[in-house]
Amino acid sequence: MPVKPDTARFLRDLHELRQIGKFKTGVHRPTYSPNDMVSREWLMRRMEEVGLVSEMDGVGNVLGRCKDDGPKLLVGSHIETQNEAGWLDGALGVMGALALARAGLPVDVVAFADEEGHFDCGFLGSRSAIGDLGEDEIDASVDRTRGTPLREALRAAGLEGRPRMRIDPARYKGYFEMHIEQGTALENAGERVGVVTGIVAIWQYRLIVEGRQDHAGGTTMAERRDAGLTAVRLLGEIDREFPRVCGERTTWTCGRIALDPGAPSVIPGRAEVLFQFRDVSIEVLQRLEATLRRLVQESNRREKCPVSIETLRKPMPAICDPAMMDALAAAAEELAPGAWRRMPSGAGHDAQNMAAIMPAAMLFTPSIGGISHHWAEDTKEEDLALGLEVLCAGAERFLKA
Repeated sequence: MPVKPDTARFLRDLHELRQIGKFKTGVHRPTYSPNDMVSREWLMRRMEEVGLVSEMDGVGNVLGRCKDDGPKLLVGSHIETQNEAGWLDGALGVMGALALARAGLPVDVVAFADEEGHFDCGFLGSRSAIGDLGEDEIDASVDRTRGTPLREALRAAGLEGRPRMRIDPARYKGYFEMHIEQGTALENAGERVGVVTGIVAIWQYRLIVEGRQDHAGGTTMAERRDAGLTAVRLLGEIDREFPRVCGERTTWTCGRIALDPGAPSVIPGRAEVLFQFRDVSIEVLQRLEATLRRLVQESNRREKCPVSIETLRKPMPAICDPAMMDALAAAAEELAPGAWRRMPSGAGHDAQNMAAIMPAAMLFTPSIGGISHHWAEDTKEEDLALGLEVLCAGAERFLKA
C-alpha cells in the first residue's frame, strides 16, 4: 500500500509554528532572534516525537536523523523568515519533511539556518552544511539590516562553540524541498502543483559611485558631482538595456541605494547600490553581466562621478535531477491530473546548494496573488495538503526506483 501522510496533522504543525513570532497574519522570525531560536527548539521536539534523533549545530542548522537502515532522503528547507513576512516561506518544506518522517518514509529532516539572507554571506546554513563556508567568511559577515557581526549573533543565540555539521551525501539518495511558488504562474493557470526544473542563479553586485559632497544651495548645477543622480541615471540605462539581452524569466532588482551622507541639504558625495539579476541560463547571466559592465563603462565616459563594480556572488544555476522530477511529475499527474506543470524557480533556495553534492528536486504549491516576503503571504489549505500528498508519493516512487 502507498504511504499516506497525515495532512491534518501537517496543517496543525504549520499553524502551531506560525504562532512563534506571529505578526498580523504572518510571522516575524529573523535569523537568531529569540523567536527564531524558540522555533528551532520547538522543531527539535517535534523531530524527537516522530522518532528522529535531533541536533542543532554551530550556525543553527537543525537536523533530525532517521534511525532506519537502507537508503534515505534528505528533505527540508528553513524556518526563519524575512522581517514581518509570511508564514509558509520555508516552514512549508520543513513541516512537509516532518510529515514524511511521521508517515514512515526513511527521511532525515533538515531546517537550514538563514536561507533568507539576514547575514551577508548568503545561504549561511546550507553552504556551511556542504563545506562551502569558511571561518573567515563567518568572521567577516554582518547582519544586512543592523550591522551586527555574525559571531556576535551566534554568541547571543547560544550557538558559539558548537561544531558545524557536514551533510554526508553518501547517506542520501537525494534531497527534496517543497516550497510556495512566490509567483503567480500556477494561480493564473488554475494549476495546483509545480514540478521545479531548475533554480535560478542570483548574481549580485555592489556599484559604488564617487562624487563630491557639497552644499545643496550654494553649489550650482554645473559645478555639482552628484553621486546620487549618477546612480539613478545608470539604473535607468540598465532598465532600458536589459530587456534586449534577457531571457524569458530573467529578473533584475536594485535592492538598496545608500547615499552618503544622506542629508536633505547635502549633495551626496558617494552612492552605494546593491544590484542583482537572476536566470537559470548561464549564457543569459553572462550576457547580462557583459551588458552591466558596458553600461558602467559608458557611464564613466559620460558622467562626472566614476562608478566601480564589486562582484559579491556569482553562483551557478542548479538544474533539478531528472529522475526526481519524473517521480514528482508522475505523482502530480496521479493526484492532480492536468492541474500541474514543470516550471523553473525564480527564487533561490537551499536546494541549489544541496544540488552541488547530491541529486535534488523541488515541488511548488501556489501562492495566493503571488505574494511572498510579506505578512499577507498565503496558500489555500487544500493546495498545501495536495502538495504534501504529491511530495510523499513522489518521494516514495523515487526511493523504489
